[in-house]
Amino acid sequence: MYLITMFGNLLIILAVSSDSHLHTPMYFFLANLSFVDICFTSTSVPKMLVNIQTQNKVITYAGCITQMYFFLLFAGLDNFLLSVMAYDRFVAICHPLHYTIIMKPIFCGLLVLVSWMVIVSLFYCTVLGVYLGSAATQSSRSSATASVMYTVVTPMLNPFIYSLRNKDIKRALKRIVGVPGT
Repeated sequence: MYLITMFGNLLIILAVSSDSHLHTPMYFFLANLSFVDICFTSTSVPKMLVNIQTQNKVITYAGCITQMYFFLLFAGLDNFLLSVMAYDRFVAICHPLHYTIIMKPIFCGLLVLVSWMVIVSLFYCTVLGVYLGSAATQSSRSSATASVMYTVVTPMLNPFIYSLRNKDIKRALKRIVGVPGT
């Protein structure tokens, strides 16, 4: 599942960056979401795979704090980017004649930058609370299953949900793979 997540999200980034028809705000945000999904999944899954392989579940305190910081950072970025994507669709549907005026490239870049900056600021302020917090509680098997669903399954499905039902993305992917008739 991890490899499918990586491959699917990398394909979306490649399709959006290589096809000039996809250089629109919607696909710009989608490519950023794919990048964040790759980073989000990569914060915990590689360590989990090593733990499964070696049967060693030990992590240092610094490693845990670092992993949690990046996990929360990318989870927050996912949420902010999904909000920005919702705003983009709102403008496209409710104000179609003003869409190109409102969603200028500089504004789209600013929305993504603000998403990154808000999350970074938020987590730098809260990391002190995590550092001073009490010892971690034991997690149950059900919470571990829920964690795997959230960290692996959702980022794996995002390329399918947001892209593969889209004819423009399909056309770009066919062009990349070299399928005739595009």
